[in-house]
Amino acid sequence: MAGSEGPATLTALSPTSTRKQSATGDVAAPKEKRYKCQFCSRAFSRSEHRSRHERSHTKERPFRCTKCKSTFVRRDLLLRHDRTVHAKDGGVPLQSDTKRRNTGNKTSPNGSSSKIPELDEAALEQYGDPNDAFSVEQAAMLMTNFQQRAAMSGPELGSIQPEPLISSHGPQLLEPSMPYPGSMTLPQMNGWDQMLPHNVSQPKASSIGSSLDANHDLLQFGGSSTLAGAGNTLPPLMERQTSQPDGLPSFSLSSMNGLNGGLATPGALSPFPSMLGPVSPVDYRRSPGPPQQCTMARAPQVENEDQINAIMENIRHWDSEGALVDAFCLPQLSVLNRYLSTYFNFFHHHLPFLHPSSFNPSTVSAPLLLSVLSIGALYTFEQDQAYMLHIGSKVLVTQFLQKKDNFSSRKCPLWMMQSSLLNMSFASWSGDPKGLEWACSIKSLLANMVAGNRYELKLRSEAREARQPTHAEWIEDEGCRRTYYAVYIFFGLLTLTYNHTPAISFNEFDSLELPSSETLWNLEATDDESWIESLTSSTILTFREAHDALFQGENARYSAFATRVMINALFLEVWYHKRSPEALQDVVTEYKLRLALDTWEKSLELCEPETVVVQLSAPHKGHPLIFNAMAMYRNTRARLLVDLKTVQEALRYHDSYEVAAAMTHARDKVKRSQEMLKVIQACFDCIEVAALQGIRWVARTSATNWSIEHPLCGLDLIVILSLWLWRVEHDEEPANEEEKAMYQKLRNLFDDDSVEGLNNKLSATVAKLWGSMIDEVVVWGITKLMGESFKLHSQALTGYEDALVAEAEQNAASPNPHLAPHAPEIAAF
Repeated sequence: MAGSEGPATLTALSPTSTRKQSATGDVAAPKEKRYKCQFCSRAFSRSEHRSRHERSHTKERPFRCTKCKSTFVRRDLLLRHDRTVHAKDGGVPLQSDTKRRNTGNKTSPNGSSSKIPELDEAALEQYGDPNDAFSVEQAAMLMTNFQQRAAMSGPELGSIQPEPLISSHGPQLLEPSMPYPGSMTLPQMNGWDQMLPHNVSQPKASSIGSSLDANHDLLQFGGSSTLAGAGNTLPPLMERQTSQPDGLPSFSLSSMNGLNGGLATPGALSPFPSMLGPVSPVDYRRSPGPPQQCTMARAPQVENEDQINAIMENIRHWDSEGALVDAFCLPQLSVLNRYLSTYFNFFHHHLPFLHPSSFNPSTVSAPLLLSVLSIGALYTFEQDQAYMLHIGSKVLVTQFLQKKDNFSSRKCPLWMMQSSLLNMSFASWSGDPKGLEWACSIKSLLANMVAGNRYELKLRSEAREARQPTHAEWIEDEGCRRTYYAVYIFFGLLTLTYNHTPAISFNEFDSLELPSSETLWNLEATDDESWIESLTSSTILTFREAHDALFQGENARYSAFATRVMINALFLEVWYHKRSPEALQDVVTEYKLRLALDTWEKSLELCEPETVVVQLSAPHKGHPLIFNAMAMYRNTRARLLVDLKTVQEALRYHDSYEVAAAMTHARDKVKRSQEMLKVIQACFDCIEVAALQGIRWVARTSATNWSIEHPLCGLDLIVILSLWLWRVEHDEEPANEEEKAMYQKLRNLFDDDSVEGLNNKLSATVAKLWGSMIDEVVVWGITKLMGESFKLHSQALTGYEDALVAEAEQNAASPNPHLAPHAPEIAAF
């Protein structure tokens, strides 16, 4: 068409065209643009130009100022910031790339150039075309490779293979090869109890399991199973590198050892801690006591086919009615080990009530094993297998209860509580309202089990009198205590998310000891004497002692698990207080709650040192339980002032439009005040965690590395933040200096492209980015619902602005303002 050819012709004849006139009059061919952006149709002739452009899509800000917390998209912006902001501070100024390159090329005084270890051509090829200039990220990766090789000597140097430090497509376990549109979500089950997936005895051809087993040479997984990903549905985060000739991405096997089947994240000496996130073993800065040797718990594994047969016999034994004979088939050995590894490496650390050392898959009760495997399957994005295992566990639990005509909560076995807890967690966060309804229907049953079993534990402890328990006795008792507290935490999350009345009061635990440290829980006692010494050297408070200390303003020292338990208790105290009719007049109780929260935060400095290495990528250097507890702490702080009850109730029914409408209608609960600024600071801390790590990186890794607490606790905070920003942007009352400073702090977390795309409104930007981040990779279906709700909420915030603009334009264009058509009304406003 002529209309479409015109602009192209003008471009070809314009002086700014990419074609150049040669000395002989010939027109030189333009340089081939072979570096294509994977997010849009643009192409570039240099890889670093493509990288710079792609940051407008990925929202990365990789250049961080070492003198403050500011981050930038390009290095020249960092240099300008250093010259203008930090010039008066003194110190060594930053140098441009050209100066650094020239300085690096200078020869030594004796005339010889500095010695640089050689890097073979195969390693160089992964960084792009050698004829092109290196980008900053590529240069950093090369220099790290040089430094590592320079540190090696003797035969070790020859044993290092020239593999890239970072895979060209990121961690493969986080990128399933299953072809799903945009992101993975759990299927909506029409019949929760009746539906059983068919033909899932083996992984599907498009599932992770089949692609992993076909590429077992890439990554050793638990000695039997394997991990790799041939397909890729998620775009890479950092500078893209050329794939290997066979189309499979490269791996650094040195970063994968020691995890026993799980996907290892970079170690504590990772060359890219700011990009990949540190491993979370021990933070001795926050943990007093002498340094101890770090250990890493081994995930239980199925060793051979004989154990597979034993597991099947165990399932048949529990399935007395034969309900699973035709519909159920146990996965093969490698898949079983993969599920066990993902459970114990990704989920277990966030709720460590199982004892890894004594968990024997071939002898443990079948309902508990199937519930563990179901959650492990979720973390490998194999939903069919996950639902089959989950429903199989529920069927066996139901048969056990039906056979017990004289069922007593005092005689309830521990595995019954543990499998019920895992099944309820699976159902509650699945994104299916039927699953939540089922979980709520047995909530009182689980609470009754905890009460009866705790009473039996009390009798056992009193019967010992002054005698210390043996290691086996203590493991049994501690397993019970950890299960009780895990149920308590889970019920707290149900209250936080859906506004359900707590099923267990903190009075239930009163004199019960808090959970021990993970070090003691995973300790392998060699003899009775050493065990008694380890036990007596540990200070373990009771729930009542810790609770009273917090409300009296006295710092308390307890374990990481106990820290998570106590913030759950404080959250429920705040919930009860806000639901009390006298809450507005009860100033004393609110003061005590604020004192207890301040004391809890100060007690983090005294937390018991943990020496169990947790290989999860997270910004917090301590145990993941502390990281999760901080998320709930920020939510609890916000709940003291703003309670989004309507949003929580809308979440129960899993309709994203209803949830988004509730979010937007809650704007009247968010006021502009001095107290609100403290809540906004907590909201800022929440979103800063993701912004400093990189929104794109968090979107791809948090689903498997972070706990479900973070999206659940972040819901209230981001809703409050977006509505406060909307008020600052639209209220007639101008913002004061403190509000302006806070607004600018939040604005500095995002680049210009993110905000300009939404009418320069930060309120809509925050809601949209958070929604896009939490629903990109989905393990728990509830995050998909939340992500969609936030996107609709963002559209409502933007749509209100568009409606005002359209109305103003129509009124200006109409000769009679009274005849001007009205702008379409938005239901949310």
